[in-house]
Amino acid sequence: MNDDSLALRPLTARSIVLSTLLGHHPPRMPARALVRVGELFDIAEGTVRVALSRMVAAGDLRQSDGSYELTARLLARQARQDESRTPRTRTWSGDWEIAVVSVERRPAAERTALRQAMAALRLAELREGTWLRPGNLERPRPAVATGQCTWLTGTPDGDPAALARTLWDLPGWSARARALLGALDGAATPAQRFTVSAAVLRHLLTDPLLPDPLLPGDWPGAELRCRYDAFEAELRDLLRQYVTPHRTD
Repeated sequence: MNDDSLALRPLTARSIVLSTLLGHHPPRMPARALVRVGELFDIAEGTVRVALSRMVAAGDLRQSDGSYELTARLLARQARQDESRTPRTRTWSGDWEIAVVSVERRPAAERTALRQAMAALRLAELREGTWLRPGNLERPRPAVATGQCTWLTGTPDGDPAALARTLWDLPGWSARARALLGALDGAATPAQRFTVSAAVLRHLLTDPLLPDPLLPGDWPGAELRCRYDAFEAELRDLLRQYVTPHRTD
């Protein structure tokens, strides 16, 4: 596994706790179980417990009866993560959804919130204040997107595949996906498996989820999802064996 070329994030107590809970349904685990997960990666119990306290203070986690669970903000992230693995699509008719900012003098916080919402909706920005994508996804539009934008449906005059290539770096996404597939093959230790799986999930969140006619013929998105699903099942079994039996703190 070439960590340098992939720039994989190093494991920290916080990232281990967060990745474990984001991948767990429901996202709630006893403190002792999370400590034992940390031990799997040679992270001391005290370090994990400090991370848990800080995450509670930061509003990332909620503590109750000796267990920790994700708060609403991170539950939304888990939902986006789950959707990136099993996207809800519909037959594409050729139409594109278009969002045009239609309010003036927005505070910086509102502009930032809109950009985040558009990224979550997998729209790309054609130019300042104009966002679009093929209309092949089924998902609700958050209030921040409907409140700041007028939404339209249209069809490009030119080649839609060429337009897609200008809006998304499809070769770049594909190259990293293939590198991650190779890293999955080469991940020999639990720490490597955990690190690569977290990177795969982050990458799937950036998949534009375009309809097949707009994708290169060798697009690796479906393969990466399939391989990750099998890999996650293996990791889940490993963690289950490692953290049980456990006692509730």
